[in-house]
Amino acid sequence: MRFGDRQTSDNVESQRGQYSGGGGGGLGGGAGMLISLVASRFGIGGVLVLIVLFLIFGGLGSLTGGGDRVAGPAQQPGQPQAQTGNVCQSDPITRFSCQVLRSTEERWTEMFRETGRQYEVPRMVLYTGGGRSGCGAANAQMGPFYCPADHRIYLDTSFFQELERRFSAPGDFAQAYVIAHEVGHHVQTITGTSDQIRRAQRAVGESESNALQVRMELQADCYAGVWAARERVALEPGDMEEGLRAASAIGDDTLQRAGGGAVVPESFTHGSAAQRQEALMRGFNGGGNPQVCATYTQGIR
Repeated sequence: MRFGDRQTSDNVESQRGQYSGGGGGGLGGGAGMLISLVASRFGIGGVLVLIVLFLIFGGLGSLTGGGDRVAGPAQQPGQPQAQTGNVCQSDPITRFSCQVLRSTEERWTEMFRETGRQYEVPRMVLYTGGGRSGCGAANAQMGPFYCPADHRIYLDTSFFQELERRFSAPGDFAQAYVIAHEVGHHVQTITGTSDQIRRAQRAVGESESNALQVRMELQADCYAGVWAARERVALEPGDMEEGLRAASAIGDDTLQRAGGGAVVPESFTHGSAAQRQEALMRGFNGGGNPQVCATYTQGIR
């Protein structure tokens, strides 16, 4: 992506160096709370890392429980370690991440304004190894995630190296897709879609709850595509291919095969590789209109 000298976001905080790699203990020290957080709303990094780990160490069953629990008692994130400008200029990957966040702020502000609404921007918290969120501990093994309790995206930028080296999904657009997907979850939160899906999940069984989770994740992918469509001027040849490659790498079927297990569609929580690619392209080909993503959550009561 050609962002060049584009401005960086003012809504970035740093927890780098403040907490150990194990996080701040906000999950009450229990793996069950971590599973609840990731199952209820985890980011792309959570898909990449935690699904593989659970496949290796006991299957997917625990990942699909407790889908309506976002976190334990909400905690306030740590105070920014430095001024935003210093944070965003610390290294090229961080600067690009801050530029992507700024771009999503501008594009979603436009989209909300077009329907007579005001967009409430999220904040992004950068950490290294471990940190604290309103949803409990942040840990690099979870990857990027959005916490609806404090409207913040949590990101350890070293994840992007993992995305490239371990999952063969390199490229700056793949990185932007990660952030835009989490912003998509923020949009779902402030529009009430997330709460609607959580209520529906509480009324159904596990497989039905998983299917609802898939619909929410695919909509977030679609929203990432809508954002990209509104940033066509910044796109370079091959960018969408990078996004599609990343979407394929994080498909539930891809990860289940990578874990050496059978592909079990009923256990999917984020969608197959083909579904995730289709959702990204649906948003991108929809003329920058987020309404093309509404089909994923239509009919949910």
